[in-house]
Amino acid sequence: MAESSKVIHVRNVGHEISENDLLQLFQPFGVITKLVMLRAKNQALLQMQDVSSAITALQFFTNVQPTIRGRNVYVQFSSHQELTTIEQNIHGREDEPNRILLVTIHHMLYPITVDVLHQVFSPYGFVEKLVTFQKSAGFQALIQYQVQQCAASARTALQGRNIYDGCCQLDIQFSNLEELQVNYNNDRSRDYTNPNLPAEQKGRSSQPGYGDVGVAYPQMANTAAIAAAFGGGLPQGITGTNDRCTVLVSNLNADSIDEDKLFNLFSLYGNIVRIKLLRNKPDHALVQMGDGFQAELAVHFLKGAVLFGKRLEVNFSKHPNITPGTDSHDYVNSNLNRFNRNAAKNYRYCCSPTKMIHLSTLPQDVTEEEVVNHVQEHGAIVNTKVFEMNGKKQALVQFENEEEAAEALVCKHATSLGGSIIRISFSQLQTI
Repeated sequence: MAESSKVIHVRNVGHEISENDLLQLFQPFGVITKLVMLRAKNQALLQMQDVSSAITALQFFTNVQPTIRGRNVYVQFSSHQELTTIEQNIHGREDEPNRILLVTIHHMLYPITVDVLHQVFSPYGFVEKLVTFQKSAGFQALIQYQVQQCAASARTALQGRNIYDGCCQLDIQFSNLEELQVNYNNDRSRDYTNPNLPAEQKGRSSQPGYGDVGVAYPQMANTAAIAAAFGGGLPQGITGTNDRCTVLVSNLNADSIDEDKLFNLFSLYGNIVRIKLLRNKPDHALVQMGDGFQAELAVHFLKGAVLFGKRLEVNFSKHPNITPGTDSHDYVNSNLNRFNRNAAKNYRYCCSPTKMIHLSTLPQDVTEEEVVNHVQEHGAIVNTKVFEMNGKKQALVQFENEEEAAEALVCKHATSLGGSIIRISFSQLQTI
């Protein structure tokens, strides 16, 4: 391998791969200062702000094959220590002051809408336009002020601050766009100078120019989404190279478990294709995940978890998949699969079972007492909080231990409360 350098050499860069695709791949590892596309050679040179960022990126990609638009690309240190060729301004990566800000939101435990961002940024000057979108680097927004000075003031005041206590941290840079194009006024984009724009047409992307980076099920998520979710690295113990999709779960409480309860637990770590309880071994089950990376997350985060008084054993199965049949339960088309949309965000929320569960899609008139009554049969509740986020009711419930919280999640996720089908996940918040 060449000597470490902050310049990364990328090969097999096909004509369909854009500058923005490369930026998305390397953004999670640090600030990118220069990018040169060598179109005639199907190559690119990309310069990180420092050597350590480049080392982190290349270490990550020794374990995970980088792919862009279905094409494998190959990365190594460049022989150049510094790029001195013609530089290209990188969108959102220059410190040249501008009236448009590029905002990335890290550790996004709560949903962020146009209205929330407008409330945060409007005290610094008149916001003309605002666009939000999901990229592989995470949730981002472009915010256009009337004058450059207001944008500079907002960046100085808000850089590194949290929108909510302990989460939703703002990472703000100047964009080099000259003007934002807004087609619709809705909860994802807004033109405050033109209130007569229509709402989004159903099924259409609100801002095709800025784009939503989605991850198509059941293909494995692109490596940039995975890198973004875990801060440019992988959780300790995760290789990112596993290709076994089926997991064997043993030491289950056969009297209490069923396929839907297993789905509720394992769907936190990826899409579920099929689940089969082994009739000849009632405390064993097979769970087929959407891809090998999701299966590896499930094994990593659930091994040793306690459910219904039993400590689970979770390992990769020798079976590559579960054969469809009357003895297996099919979830491939279930709308309860969480990773069909916003895969990077869902990867970011992956964790081992905690004492705290987060309930969403609650009825608007729900009370704290109703939430408690719905889950209290599963254990001792230490604390609860019902709150409203962007006009939608949500709740946090803290149990005495992880086992009780896990039982509440597997039994009450996707159940009806006051006429609404509720969603439950583990929260990484320590206290309410």
